[in-house]
Amino acid sequence: MKREMKNIWITAVLLSMLLLALTACGGQTKTVPAGETSAGTVSDAAALPTTDPSGASIVIPDQVDSVVALAPSICETMVALGVADKLVGYDMQSAGIAGLPEDVPTFDTVNPDVERLTALAPDMLLVSNLSLYDQEAPYQPLIDAGVCVICVPTSDSVEDVRSDIRFLAAALRVPEEGERVVAEMDAELARVADVVSDIPEEERKSVYFEISPEPYLYSCGSGTYLHELIGLAGGRNVLADQSGWLSVEGETVVAANPDVIFTNVNYMDAPVEEILGREGWAGVSAVQSEDVYYIDNMASSLPDQNIVKAVEEMAQALYPERFTAR
Repeated sequence: MKREMKNIWITAVLLSMLLLALTACGGQTKTVPAGETSAGTVSDAAALPTTDPSGASIVIPDQVDSVVALAPSICETMVALGVADKLVGYDMQSAGIAGLPEDVPTFDTVNPDVERLTALAPDMLLVSNLSLYDQEAPYQPLIDAGVCVICVPTSDSVEDVRSDIRFLAAALRVPEEGERVVAEMDAELARVADVVSDIPEEERKSVYFEISPEPYLYSCGSGTYLHELIGLAGGRNVLADQSGWLSVEGETVVAANPDVIFTNVNYMDAPVEEILGREGWAGVSAVQSEDVYYIDNMASSLPDQNIVKAVEEMAQALYPERFTAR
């Protein structure tokens, strides 16, 4: 039991690191020398990005045949773009994502083995701001070996998600696929939002979204993509007056008295039942009415095109009558 609780705590801490690691991965890629383009040919130069989403200068190789990606959201996007076959390695958290190649090396997301990465010699390394985020230029050995290192920080908004998809598509030379993926995502978001669009603001149900349970309650305020997803689903985030990813006191949630509670916790048994039976929460409206729901963890915790699944699950939980009538 002690070992199980330790694993839960470690997972919660890693999640908090992911959400709080807002520093960019700058200083990890080469600056484009004056007079050079970001590609080997002039015809490619206009289409290829010369900076990554963290603001660092990058030089896209003439040809990208092998890629290592150290973030599940990046891996899912590569699958959607139809370029997952280029992956020669990825992070351990991505193991099991449909469409990824099997029997390739996997790496610790937070502290990847740089020596092993360098030996793998990929054309491109794609990381988020979680991977060795607190070290200066951790990937310099790869850069010195000629690897294009690109950082895609955690998105703050749905517009950032669109931008990141387009960036990855451009960097991997499939810009048309990027536009397709974004268009499909937007169509699905619009479809769900249309179902709840006529609900007056004052009649929209209030929501508390739990990312980590007691004793380390964690949630989100404004300025996060998850806050935006709650709004697209027709809900009102009870923590909207705060900003960013938040450690939360139980008393704060009880005082906010949400109509509905969502959780995406997937590393403990029965997270919904745990909330329903949580000491001191019996008077919360969502608990009294048993309006506590599990939302797909991957769809709600990875800022990529699959956020549409999370929005639909939330909207259907909030206003089931509007979906059963269709």
